Amino acid sequence: MASSRVDCVTLLGGGRRARIGQCGRMAMAAWGARLVRARGRLELTAAARAVTANCWSRSRLASHRFLCTATQQKNTGQSYEDDQSQTQNGDKGEPNSTEKTLVEEKTKLEEQLKDLTDKYKRALADTENLRQRSQKLVEEAKLYGIQSFCKDLLEVADVLEKATESVPKDEITGQNPHLKSLYEGLIMTEGQLQKVFSKHGLVKLNPIGAKFDPYEHEALFHTPVEGKEPGSVALVTKIGYKLHGRTLRPALVGVVKGTE
Repeated sequence: MASSRVDCVTLLGGGRRARIGQCGRMAMAAWGARLVRARGRLELTAAARAVTANCWSRSRLASHRFLCTATQQKNTGQSYEDDQSQTQNGDKGEPNSTEKTLVEEKTKLEEQLKDLTDKYKRALADTENLRQRSQKLVEEAKLYGIQSFCKDLLEVADVLEKATESVPKDEITGQNPHLKSLYEGLIMTEGQLQKVFSKHGLVKLNPIGAKFDPYEHEALFHTPVEGKEPGSVALVTKIGYKLHGRTLRPALVGVVKGTE
């Protein structure tokens, strides 16, 4: 603007028409520049408003989409839970054929297991009883295995006893040394035999005066005897023997009979 004013002043000396024309063109150019700048500002303002409006619309659209997505997910979760609850209720109420088959198989297997367990326990008990019986039989065989042999030797002991009892005591003197030696030999043999019997658990039963026991005694007769209790043993005709507490041969006895 300053330059245009100087040009107008310097041109005052020329023609009036030329001065006015040049000044007008300069003024128009200045106003045109102002208009261009003002128009640029308006365009910039309009563009900023358009950008702002676009951002706002995008943010509103994103918010709307987020709300729609959240609502859809919520609805989907509720429908899934409803489906699950319905499925569970349906399963509880009406089991399908597969579950019925599995339940039946489980019941059969439990019954088989119970039966096998019972059989196993019975077999185990039978085996234990058999083991105990076998052990008892083995022990008894060790104790009573010589039972038959001992019975045969009892006859020898009886003969020796009868032989010693048959020798008259008044004949056993120094005047008869052979009989005395024979008698002493019989006594020693009988004593040694009784020691062998005791070593193997074989003991005598001489129940004179004892109460009659049918497991150890065999009654040959009943007779009344004064001064003795009825039911007691009054006479022993043959001595009995026991092997490890078991009666090997009962004693043959006479029992006292009660007086009427």
